[in-house]
Amino acid sequence: MNEATSDGWGAATDVTKKLTGSWSFNRVIEGQATMQGIAIFTPLDGGRLAYREQGHLKLANGTIVQAEREYVFSNSGGGFKVFFKEDPPRLFHEISLSPSSGGELSGRASHLCRHDDYQSAYTFLPDGTFVVRHVVSGPRKDYTMNTTYTRLP
Repeated sequence: MNEATSDGWGAATDVTKKLTGSWSFNRVIEGQATMQGIAIFTPLDGGRLAYREQGHLKLANGTIVQAEREYVFSNSGGGFKVFFKEDPPRLFHEISLSPSSGGELSGRASHLCRHDDYQSAYTFLPDGTFVVRHVVSGPRKDYTMNTTYTRLP
């Protein structure tokens, strides 16, 4: 079987294991806000990971608020699934990863939330960082959000 690999991340099926731990992140919501914070991936049963982020969201008008978000990641064949942390869990999207010529692993997915469309892309870079991009469009939402994650020592 020819499995997608990248030197920094290994096989696509190993990505969720390599996410375990603490990460700093920098987020830009184009034209609307920025956010810096910490994201922690904690192992759960069944090979799943709890994702929790906390940080300071700075709005375009200068207002700063505390913000947090939680998801559950689950290994899936050649990538992973991301679920909203709800009971029962609800699928946000499933990412199938493939290697690029630059040594990256990347994948895309879409999610329709009522009438708003989320186009998401994950890029796992050879240096061990990763980037998540969400382009959201629809009657209620219209923004692009880029988040870069760097592992904490």
